[in-house]
Amino acid sequence: MKKIFYLAIFSIFMITTSCDKGFEDINIDPTAATQIDVKYKFPKAILYTAGQRYETWRGNFIYCSVMIQHLASTQGYWNGDKYTLSTSYAGAYWEAQYPQTIKSIEDIKAQLETDEKTDTPEYAMVRILRVFAYQRLTDLYGDIPYSEAGKAYISGILRPAYDSQEFIYNDMLNELNESAALLGSGTSELGTADILYNGDEAKWKKWAYSMMLRLSLRLVKVDPALAQQWATTAISGGVMTSNDDIAYVIHQQGNGIVQNANGEVFSADRSSRISKTFLDFLQGDPRMRVYAALPDGNDDPAVQKGLPNGYDSATLVGYSGGADMTTYSEVNSNFLQGEDAPMFFQTYAEVEFMLAEAAVRWGLAGGDAASHYNAGVTAAMKYLELYSPDAAISDTEISAYLLANPYDSANALEQINTQYWAAVFLDEYEAYANWRRTGFPVLTPVNYPGNVTNGTIPRRLTYYTADAVTNTENYNAAVSAQGPDLLTTRMWWDAE
Repeated sequence: MKKIFYLAIFSIFMITTSCDKGFEDINIDPTAATQIDVKYKFPKAILYTAGQRYETWRGNFIYCSVMIQHLASTQGYWNGDKYTLSTSYAGAYWEAQYPQTIKSIEDIKAQLETDEKTDTPEYAMVRILRVFAYQRLTDLYGDIPYSEAGKAYISGILRPAYDSQEFIYNDMLNELNESAALLGSGTSELGTADILYNGDEAKWKKWAYSMMLRLSLRLVKVDPALAQQWATTAISGGVMTSNDDIAYVIHQQGNGIVQNANGEVFSADRSSRISKTFLDFLQGDPRMRVYAALPDGNDDPAVQKGLPNGYDSATLVGYSGGADMTTYSEVNSNFLQGEDAPMFFQTYAEVEFMLAEAAVRWGLAGGDAASHYNAGVTAAMKYLELYSPDAAISDTEISAYLLANPYDSANALEQINTQYWAAVFLDEYEAYANWRRTGFPVLTPVNYPGNVTNGTIPRRLTYYTADAVTNTENYNAAVSAQGPDLLTTRMWWDAE
């Protein structure tokens, strides 16, 4: 039903934005302002937030997936695998998201404010989506345009100032808190135009508090007391409680922005392979057959082989595993490479692992880290059936895995966050951010010739270079405040 609702709304949107072209002089008073109903704008904003092939290829895959050692590639343009710099690739997420996602969301938010609908569930939902969009941007780049962003048409701000990440995080947390308070248990007027939750206010409220928990834990290195305060608020407010609460978009194959961007990348580029680091972790894990397969489609766990990071086609010849790329596992095309695959914004499994960490750190969430760890592993395996019924992992398999990998209180934070890393496979933005926050899993960096990080895993992506030219004063102020615009510069919450 979710897919049917989504397709209907998207079709309506396309009709309303194209079929009346050329009739403005006949049908519209040129002295009066016109607006499209928010319900026709909201689906497009969500789809932009999910991403398109351009920035997904460069940001999610070419940089994040290989830096975090989920994937590996021998191709030189996969810069994150070797810690080399392509400024155009590093800035691609910024380049695509500001004029599309941010502009769309800020436009809807301003429209609701103009219409004096700031006390509505719809306004809350837009603000929650806005936080998610900015959270990804600031987690990739650090200080970014935020309070003045996306307002060229709305307020005439053509050169937005960069806000500090500290300011952005404090504001995002407040935004989530205020938005959650506007939501009840009913159905928003957006209804099926909401292609995440079909207007279900209770689910949006859970997502708001779940994101609050994510953002609160980002602060553990820089302000642990504030992190605990917001984590307490999130947990008491009510986070996700099952896989039914997952925030995700159902896609379809097609043109424009309706298809899964990860799938689009796989359709265009089959050069990546599962990293040896990740495949070694997956030994004995029932997720291996879902995540990994040989290029011919064979997903038998017994024959899978991971590609080490930091090699090219020439140096791989000397590697003990050989240079035949057909013998190395890739992302399983049977389940995960489809352009009609779902795109996940945040899962219940992530929430349970965060609750486990909050229990370890502060005694929150009932103080029962082991139960939350078990629930997280279970949810991380169960939600894979959303890709395909054939990807389902049985209760028997899950019980056997937990028996072989029980909660270890002496090694809790590493164990919990290593499982988090495994659970967010293909959401490489989140995998990269959580690794920088926690240092888990422990990854061995590569030292490829010509790398620009002195053989260390990058801590951020560099800014979109055009902004240094068109918004020079604000760009220079951000660099002065945060540090050099380099892959090695740490952002505020990633303090050493």
